[in-house]
Amino acid sequence: MSALAEVLDRLEAALGILRGSTRIEVMIETPQSILNPRGESNLLALLRAGAGRCIAAHFGTYDYTAGRNITAAHQDMMHPACDFAKEMMAVSLAGTGVWLSDGGTNILPVPIHRAAKDGPRLSAHDAAENRAAVHAAWRLHFTHIRHSLTGGFYQGWDLHPAQLPTRYAAIYAFFLESLDAAGERLRNFIEKAAQATLVGEVFDDAATGQGLLNYFLRGINCGAVTPEETLKLTGLSHADLRSGSFARILDARTRKA
Repeated sequence: MSALAEVLDRLEAALGILRGSTRIEVMIETPQSILNPRGESNLLALLRAGAGRCIAAHFGTYDYTAGRNITAAHQDMMHPACDFAKEMMAVSLAGTGVWLSDGGTNILPVPIHRAAKDGPRLSAHDAAENRAAVHAAWRLHFTHIRHSLTGGFYQGWDLHPAQLPTRYAAIYAFFLESLDAAGERLRNFIEKAAQATLVGEVFDDAATGQGLLNYFLRGINCGAVTPEETLKLTGLSHADLRSGSFARILDARTRKA
């Protein structure tokens, strides 16, 4: 990583490009990228070696599981080894501003039978098997995305255009299915927290408020939720959302009061 950062320094200087403007997105796909030989997390060391250029880290499901000596039949995005590696990524890179991305589902939603160019049409049996194969691959992709979202990975790789429908379906369903409840909870949470602060009581559950706020920030970022919907449901303005901080929103509310 440090060698790449040095090369980019020289390249930018030679081409007259603003120094540091060329960014790096790293692939985390070996066990050694998670832990160094001393058993220490290697992720922040990689980030530092990028000299401020690293903006994203992508998890490489299949290279990582191969490096863990997992057999092909069990190289799956929901394997416990992958969950461990991604949790290490999330914990080590928390608060750094580095975007996290999960890997891709390698079972593609494509037909298993194809008619010859100038031959007869597929039989009803083959057509049914094609539908079943595509539906099964979509179901698997949807399940993998939901697993990623639950684990706090809000981006992932899609390896085929036919995976885009399930990408949108999974992400939008994840946010929209609890939109009204989350909006009501956050609105009530802010009101109760501001009231407690005003009367001098200690409000000690700010983490829950931040978690609810994160739900809306992520939902807006992916397009499943609009700022206008958020304002209607929670009372939070564009300025509130831009702060990205429940504590700052609460402080602003108590100052106004």
